[in-house]
Amino acid sequence: MERLINESASSTTVSELCAEYRANNQITKDESELSHVKRGLRNRDGTGVMAGLTHVCNVHGYLISDGVKIPDSGRLTYRSMNVVDIINGCRAEGRFGFEEVVWLLIFGKLPDERQYNRICQLLYENRELPEYFPEDVIMKNPSRDVMNKLARAVLTLYSYDDDPDDLSLENNMRQSISLIARMPAIMTYAYQVKRRHYDKQTMFFHPFEPQHKTAEAILNALREDRQFTHEEAQLLDLCMVLHAEHGGGNNSTFTTRVLSSAQTDIYSTIAAAIGSRHGGANHKVRQMMTDIMQNVQHWDSDDEVENYLERILRREVGDKSGLIYGIGHAIYTLSDPRAVELKKQARSLAAKTGYADQFALDERIERLAPDAFHKVTGNEKVVCANVDFYSGLVYEMLGIPEDLYTPMFAVSRISGWCAHRIEELTTGGRIIRPAYRALPTGQTYIPLKDRHYDAKSVL
Repeated sequence: MERLINESASSTTVSELCAEYRANNQITKDESELSHVKRGLRNRDGTGVMAGLTHVCNVHGYLISDGVKIPDSGRLTYRSMNVVDIINGCRAEGRFGFEEVVWLLIFGKLPDERQYNRICQLLYENRELPEYFPEDVIMKNPSRDVMNKLARAVLTLYSYDDDPDDLSLENNMRQSISLIARMPAIMTYAYQVKRRHYDKQTMFFHPFEPQHKTAEAILNALREDRQFTHEEAQLLDLCMVLHAEHGGGNNSTFTTRVLSSAQTDIYSTIAAAIGSRHGGANHKVRQMMTDIMQNVQHWDSDDEVENYLERILRREVGDKSGLIYGIGHAIYTLSDPRAVELKKQARSLAAKTGYADQFALDERIERLAPDAFHKVTGNEKVVCANVDFYSGLVYEMLGIPEDLYTPMFAVSRISGWCAHRIEELTTGGRIIRPAYRALPTGQTYIPLKDRHYDAKSVL
């Protein structure tokens, strides 16, 4: 962009344009508070502004008593069912859970055996991409960023749908099952092409197997030898179950509901949800952990680890953001149930795969981070490890490349997006349209010949 502007406008640069913008466009936090605007649709205490009703999911992280926010143990419920009970039930019966959760989120109740087998079969039958789609859409137009390719590919699927704009329940059900099934295929194709085109590594494509559930299909596609253990597949399935849904107010799901309320087609809607980039903090966590492991000599020393965490918070080390990634959450206070379950199930694999020391360091940081946060910031907010704190380590242990950390979130969360879209289309009834208050600037129109600005003004 800067090169084009310089060619057409001599010494004008993008930085000068930005300076001009900043000189004339400021909205302060005080102005927002004076106008009683809830920035980010958040109340003063950090809770979300109530924007709608849903049967799909509930996220519980605190209690309210006499207007005071009281920390509480976190609970995540899908259709009023505790996600921990779903996980334990599937494990007790030796089944994978993601397919069951897809059915539960969309239809509102647990599938019986026939329905469970049917959704597994439907996802397999719809997994393959349209003929020539991988070659024409993915291989001929590679992207360094797999999330970018996910969004572009989903949007392009509109052209392969004979009836993309029909908003009937029947058509959206068909489209939803198709998209949930195809997302892993798009992700793995996009990654293999990225490897070949940008990383100069060999790409490989394996056929999908009818007996594989979604987590198994992903590992089968990502491993050159197609070998993985049942324990590994179960752990990836657990990640997918825990990421499948998280209420209507999070960034990507609210995006889904806003576009659905405007009767936008499903492909544009899901592409927009992907583009919201919600769900990528586990990548930041792993970068932070790499930095800590390189700069803390004794991982088993509370004093050394906490000292380094305090330096992170003071913006002295790390990426200088002042954030301990993976610690704290908008809703959860005492605990994030997703992090609790991931940690519980990942411990065994960590010991078997040589990650025991890293796992122990993660646990130490989880324990020490809240005190470091309170000490450095003076903020008494109750914070805990969130799901991203452990999911990145789990993906690393499973050999999932960092390029796919955020795409794995999207591949899982699309089940929740589709459930919310269908609910919005069938029960919403109105376009979501919040209001913005316009701030006066006191300007009036001046003819061009009479506009004489300060000499310091750019351009």
